[in-house]
Amino acid sequence: MSLEVAVEVPGRVRSAFTAPAGSVVGLIGPNGAGKSSLVSALAGLTPARGRALLDGRDLMRLEARHRDVGLVFQDRLLFPHLSALDNVAFGARARGVARAAADARAREWLDRLGVGQLAGRRPGELSGGQAQRVAIARALAPGPALLLLDEPFAGLDVRVATTLRLELRRHLADFAGVSVLVTHDAIDATLLSDHLVVLDEGETVQQGPPAEVAAHPLTRHVARLVGLNVIRDGDRLGAFEPRDVTVSTEPPSGSARHRWSGPVLGMAPHGDAVRVHVDAGPDLLADVTPAATAELGLQAGRPVWLSVKETAVRWYDAVPEGR
Repeated sequence: MSLEVAVEVPGRVRSAFTAPAGSVVGLIGPNGAGKSSLVSALAGLTPARGRALLDGRDLMRLEARHRDVGLVFQDRLLFPHLSALDNVAFGARARGVARAAADARAREWLDRLGVGQLAGRRPGELSGGQAQRVAIARALAPGPALLLLDEPFAGLDVRVATTLRLELRRHLADFAGVSVLVTHDAIDATLLSDHLVVLDEGETVQQGPPAEVAAHPLTRHVARLVGLNVIRDGDRLGAFEPRDVTVSTEPPSGSARHRWSGPVLGMAPHGDAVRVHVDAGPDLLADVTPAATAELGLQAGRPVWLSVKETAVRWYDAVPEGR
């Protein structure tokens, strides 16, 4: 049940990728990159051109109801007047499956997602995490060939999102079809995806296994997503860890080859360190100890110098400027 995509939503996004049966494709990129537009086009909800061959069938030539697609939205979009059971059974019933069989299948999936005891409740009586479990069950219950997940953990409590992420990973491991996941989260991109497609300004600018993309990000968005700094030198990009950046309030006097200066934009705890965000020409991240933060008097607006040694930078070929 492989998927071969070469789709364009005019004025929004153009992308091409392939995915074997049982794989999860992660779509990542900044807001407005075209991720949701691409998912919507695959679902048949947005006019598009090109082809999307799912086990040899071109989805683009089929009406949305005939595409054999399961779709999970970030805002759930459950039918408010139906119970959780009826929401999950809706797809099968709409395809002519007998009510008893559709309900049995729905109960099975609600149980598998841990919300079987809530089968009789309506969406308004569910928490965000419970409603999203019902939405995922509704997408999987009909046994789709293609599962589309558009930011499925958005708006959920961190603890709830973490639990649901692990549950979804287990279900996707058993899913025989192809899954496409839109995410802004590095954990989702690396934990759930087998293949990443990076979109920027409506174009595919990078794709490959998560480890490969994380090691050599070709856009600043991906670099931020995986917690790296990226600098450009002609036709090359250089990536380095925030922990390799030295922060000072005076021009560096050491041997570090790369130096920048600019004001602190913000700071946030990051493990045992404090992650400092600096407007240094490119925006850069630096990890410093809490003691150093106090000693340097770091705060938003404070001018600082940053430096990093050449040995800490990994260089690789860049994509065209602006990506």
